[in-house]
Amino acid sequence: MLAEVRSLGDIHSTRVLSLDSTGRILDWMSWQDAVCLYVRGAVAWTLGDACLTIRGGMNRLTGEQSRIELHPIVASTGHARPAAIDPAPALTNVALFARDRMLCLYCGEHFHRGELTRDHVVPVSKGGRDIWTNVVTACWSCNVRKGNRTPQQAGMPLLAVPYRPSWVEHLILSNRNILADQMEFLVSHLPKNRHAS
Repeated sequence: MLAEVRSLGDIHSTRVLSLDSTGRILDWMSWQDAVCLYVRGAVAWTLGDACLTIRGGMNRLTGEQSRIELHPIVASTGHARPAAIDPAPALTNVALFARDRMLCLYCGEHFHRGELTRDHVVPVSKGGRDIWTNVVTACWSCNVRKGNRTPQQAGMPLLAVPYRPSWVEHLILSNRNILADQMEFLVSHLPKNRHAS
């Protein structure tokens, strides 16, 4: 499909929030995947004002160009499996650094991605696990200074307690270009006690 696009934002950065028909939040999807849902008739409902207009080919019989208005939040037909209700976000450095807002949780300084590391609060060699609640963002200098010790042993108290983000928090952290309708929807679905785990 040859697509001409009119958008309120950049087509390369705009992603559509995907839901199942019951309103469960699934994930971000590309505008191409959203178009496929519309074309297959698999859109159950949408929310928000249209954010992208995709123009396709010309109809031989009518001479009209095909056009699809994409909405920022799209619910597809069907429903998610129960295990998909609040999946654990994958623990990657990108997601970890986003959770910790690019700050070293030892010195409190802001760094660029290449200057940060994943630090295990309880070192792996001392039985610590590579899980959300045992890892923090650290600059190279603090990571080396802490070494193979706990923060208490190193005399380097943590500035925040590590936690496992909810799926909704993960979606917010993983997209720099969230549209207003999407953010309002996601924020309304944040767990009330989201830092308790």
